[in-house]
Amino acid sequence: MLFDTMDLAATFVFAISGATQGVRKQFDLFGVLVLAWVAAVAGGMARDLMIGAVPPAAIANWRYLAVTVAAGLLGFFASDLIARLRTPVLLFDAAGLCLFAVTGTQKALAYGLTPLMAAMLGMVTCIGGGVARDLLTRQIPTVLRSELYAVAALAGAGTVALGFWLGLPRHPIALAGAALCLFLRLMSIYRGWSLPVAVTRNKSSTETD
Repeated sequence: MLFDTMDLAATFVFAISGATQGVRKQFDLFGVLVLAWVAAVAGGMARDLMIGAVPPAAIANWRYLAVTVAAGLLGFFASDLIARLRTPVLLFDAAGLCLFAVTGTQKALAYGLTPLMAAMLGMVTCIGGGVARDLLTRQIPTVLRSELYAVAALAGAGTVALGFWLGLPRHPIALAGAALCLFLRLMSIYRGWSLPVAVTRNKSSTETD
Protein backbone atom coordinates (compact mmCIF):
# COMPACT_ATOMS: atom_id res chain seq x y z
CA MET A 1 0.00 0.00 0.00
CA LEU A 2 2.79 2.42 0.91
CA PHE A 3 4.65 1.54 -2.29
CA ASP A 4 1.61 2.25 -4.49
CA THR A 5 0.88 5.53 -2.70
CA MET A 6 4.47 6.76 -3.03
CA ASP A 7 4.68 5.70 -6.68
CA LEU A 8 1.48 7.51 -7.62
CA ALA A 9 2.54 10.56 -5.60
CA ALA A 10 5.86 10.62 -7.44
CA THR A 11 4.03 10.26 -10.74
CA PHE A 12 1.80 13.20 -9.84
CA VAL A 13 4.58 15.60 -8.84
CA PHE A 14 6.77 14.71 -11.82
CA ALA A 15 3.75 15.28 -14.06
CA ILE A 16 3.25 18.69 -12.42
CA SER A 17 6.89 19.55 -13.15
CA GLY A 18 6.43 18.54 -16.79
CA ALA A 19 3.19 20.49 -17.11
CA THR A 20 4.71 23.58 -15.51
CA GLN A 21 7.65 23.49 -17.89
CA GLY A 22 5.27 23.02 -20.81
CA VAL A 23 3.32 26.12 -19.77
CA ARG A 24 6.56 28.09 -19.52
CA LYS A 25 7.46 27.02 -23.05
CA GLN A 26 3.96 28.06 -24.21
CA PHE A 27 2.80 24.59 -25.22
CA ASP A 28 -0.89 24.17 -25.96
CA LEU A 29 -3.07 22.03 -23.67
CA PHE A 30 -2.35 18.80 -25.53
CA GLY A 31 1.38 19.51 -25.52
CA VAL A 32 1.30 20.20 -21.78
CA LEU A 33 -0.50 16.90 -21.14
CA VAL A 34 1.98 14.98 -23.28
CA LEU A 35 4.95 16.56 -21.50
CA ALA A 36 3.36 15.84 -18.12
CA TRP A 37 2.89 12.18 -19.05
CA VAL A 38 6.42 11.79 -20.40
CA ALA A 39 8.00 13.45 -17.37
CA ALA A 40 5.99 11.25 -15.03
CA VAL A 41 6.40 7.80 -16.56
CA ALA A 42 9.56 7.70 -18.71
CA GLY A 43 11.86 6.64 -15.88
CA GLY A 44 9.47 4.02 -14.52
CA MET A 45 8.89 2.55 -17.96
CA ALA A 46 12.63 2.26 -18.55
CA ARG A 47 13.02 0.48 -15.21
CA ASP A 48 10.12 -1.91 -15.85
CA LEU A 49 11.44 -2.85 -19.28
CA MET A 50 14.91 -3.57 -17.88
CA ILE A 51 13.65 -5.81 -15.08
CA GLY A 52 11.10 -7.60 -17.28
CA ALA A 53 7.99 -6.12 -15.67
CA VAL A 54 5.96 -5.97 -18.86
CA PRO A 55 3.79 -4.36 -19.84
CA PRO A 56 5.11 -1.43 -17.78
CA ALA A 57 2.89 -0.28 -14.93
CA ALA A 58 2.43 3.12 -16.58
CA ILE A 59 0.63 1.40 -19.46
CA ALA A 60 -0.98 -1.55 -17.69
CA ASN A 61 -2.53 0.46 -14.83
CA TRP A 62 -5.09 3.14 -15.70
CA ARG A 63 -4.35 5.05 -12.50
CA TYR A 64 -1.04 6.33 -13.86
CA LEU A 65 -2.70 7.88 -16.88
CA ALA A 66 -5.44 9.36 -14.70
CA VAL A 67 -2.90 10.86 -12.31
CA THR A 68 -0.80 12.38 -15.10
CA VAL A 69 -3.84 13.86 -16.84
CA ALA A 70 -5.08 15.34 -13.56
CA ALA A 71 -1.64 16.80 -12.83
CA GLY A 72 -1.33 18.11 -16.38
CA LEU A 73 -4.70 19.86 -16.18
CA LEU A 74 -3.79 21.32 -12.80
CA GLY A 75 -0.47 22.55 -14.11
CA PHE A 76 -2.15 24.12 -17.13
CA PHE A 77 -5.13 25.81 -15.50
CA ALA A 78 -3.47 26.72 -12.19
CA SER A 79 -0.17 27.80 -13.68
CA ASP A 80 -0.35 31.27 -12.08
CA LEU A 81 -0.84 29.77 -8.63
CA ILE A 82 1.97 27.26 -9.08
CA ALA A 83 4.28 29.96 -10.43
CA ARG A 84 4.12 31.77 -7.09
CA LEU A 85 6.29 29.04 -5.66
CA ARG A 86 10.01 29.65 -5.91
CA THR A 87 11.43 27.62 -8.78
CA PRO A 88 8.26 25.48 -9.04
CA VAL A 89 9.61 23.02 -11.59
CA LEU A 90 12.65 22.28 -9.45
CA LEU A 91 10.59 21.87 -6.29
CA PHE A 92 8.11 19.44 -7.84
CA ASP A 93 10.98 17.65 -9.54
CA ALA A 94 12.77 17.27 -6.19
CA ALA A 95 9.66 15.80 -4.61
CA GLY A 96 9.27 13.29 -7.44
CA LEU A 97 12.96 12.47 -7.32
CA CYS A 98 12.96 11.37 -3.68
CA LEU A 99 9.79 9.29 -4.05
CA PHE A 100 10.94 7.50 -7.21
CA ALA A 101 14.33 6.80 -5.60
CA VAL A 102 12.49 4.65 -3.08
CA THR A 103 9.84 3.01 -5.26
CA GLY A 104 12.21 2.33 -8.16
CA THR A 105 14.71 0.59 -5.90
CA GLN A 106 12.05 -1.39 -4.06
CA LYS A 107 10.52 -2.68 -7.27
CA ALA A 108 13.92 -3.72 -8.62
CA LEU A 109 14.63 -5.57 -5.37
CA ALA A 110 11.24 -7.28 -5.57
CA TYR A 111 12.23 -8.63 -9.00
CA GLY A 112 15.35 -10.25 -7.58
CA LEU A 113 18.09 -7.78 -8.51
CA THR A 114 21.11 -7.39 -6.26
CA PRO A 115 21.09 -4.32 -3.98
CA LEU A 116 23.75 -2.59 -6.08
CA MET A 117 21.88 -3.04 -9.36
CA ALA A 118 18.58 -2.19 -7.67
CA ALA A 119 20.06 1.11 -6.50
CA MET A 120 21.24 1.87 -10.04
CA LEU A 121 17.78 1.17 -11.42
CA GLY A 122 16.27 3.29 -8.67
CA MET A 123 18.40 6.15 -9.96
CA VAL A 124 17.28 5.45 -13.54
CA THR A 125 13.67 5.63 -12.39
CA CYS A 126 14.37 9.07 -10.92
CA ILE A 127 16.25 10.69 -13.75
CA GLY A 128 14.48 9.23 -16.80
CA GLY A 129 11.44 11.49 -16.68
CA GLY A 130 13.44 14.64 -16.06
CA VAL A 131 15.81 13.85 -18.93
CA ALA A 132 12.91 13.22 -21.32
CA ARG A 133 11.16 16.40 -20.18
CA ASP A 134 14.27 18.55 -20.66
CA LEU A 135 15.09 17.07 -24.06
CA LEU A 136 11.55 17.68 -25.34
CA THR A 137 11.81 21.32 -24.27
CA ARG A 138 15.32 21.67 -25.75
CA GLN A 139 17.19 22.12 -22.49
CA ILE A 140 20.37 20.52 -21.22
CA PRO A 141 19.15 17.75 -18.88
CA THR A 142 19.61 18.63 -15.22
CA VAL A 143 21.40 15.32 -14.65
CA LEU A 144 24.27 16.49 -16.90
CA ARG A 145 24.93 19.66 -14.93
CA SER A 146 27.13 19.99 -11.87
CA GLU A 147 24.24 20.35 -9.41
CA LEU A 148 23.26 17.37 -7.27
CA TYR A 149 20.57 15.44 -9.13
CA ALA A 150 21.58 11.93 -10.09
CA VAL A 151 23.83 11.84 -7.02
CA ALA A 152 20.89 12.73 -4.78
CA ALA A 153 18.80 10.03 -6.46
CA LEU A 154 21.57 7.46 -6.06
CA ALA A 155 22.03 8.36 -2.39
CA GLY A 156 18.35 7.80 -1.70
CA ALA A 157 18.22 4.60 -3.73
CA GLY A 158 21.43 3.36 -2.13
CA THR A 159 19.97 3.89 1.34
CA VAL A 160 16.98 1.71 0.46
CA ALA A 161 19.20 -0.97 -1.09
CA LEU A 162 21.58 -0.95 1.88
CA GLY A 163 18.70 -1.25 4.32
CA PHE A 164 17.38 -4.25 2.37
CA TRP A 165 20.82 -5.89 2.42
CA LEU A 166 21.09 -5.37 6.18
CA GLY A 167 17.59 -6.70 6.77
CA LEU A 168 16.30 -3.45 8.29
CA PRO A 169 12.57 -2.60 8.49
CA ARG A 170 11.25 -1.61 5.06
CA HIS A 171 9.13 1.45 5.84
CA PRO A 172 11.61 3.39 8.02
CA ILE A 173 14.37 2.78 5.50
CA ALA A 174 12.10 3.96 2.68
CA LEU A 175 11.41 7.19 4.54
CA ALA A 176 15.11 7.63 5.34
CA GLY A 177 16.07 7.16 1.69
CA ALA A 178 13.46 9.64 0.51
CA ALA A 179 14.52 12.17 3.15
CA LEU A 180 18.22 11.91 2.23
CA CYS A 181 17.49 12.33 -1.47
CA LEU A 182 15.22 15.31 -0.86
CA PHE A 183 17.74 16.93 1.50
CA LEU A 184 20.59 16.72 -1.00
CA ARG A 185 18.45 18.00 -3.86
CA LEU A 186 17.11 20.96 -1.86
CA MET A 187 20.61 21.85 -0.68
CA SER A 188 21.68 21.88 -4.31
CA ILE A 189 18.79 24.20 -5.23
CA TYR A 190 18.96 26.60 -2.29
CA ARG A 191 22.56 26.36 -1.10
CA GLY A 192 24.30 25.72 -4.38
CA TRP A 193 25.76 22.34 -3.43
CA SER A 194 27.27 20.81 -6.55
CA LEU A 195 29.84 18.43 -7.90
CA PRO A 196 33.19 19.79 -9.13
CA VAL A 197 33.48 20.61 -12.81
CA ALA A 198 36.53 20.43 -15.01
CA VAL A 199 38.49 23.68 -15.22
CA THR A 200 39.87 24.32 -18.69
CA ARG A 201 42.69 26.71 -19.42
CA ASN A 202 41.96 29.34 -22.04
CA LYS A 203 43.91 29.62 -25.22
CA SER A 204 45.96 32.64 -24.19
CA SER A 205 47.24 30.99 -20.99
CA THR A 206 48.14 27.87 -22.95
CA GLU A 207 50.12 29.86 -25.46
CA THR A 208 51.92 31.70 -22.67
CA ASP A 209 53.05 28.41 -21.16
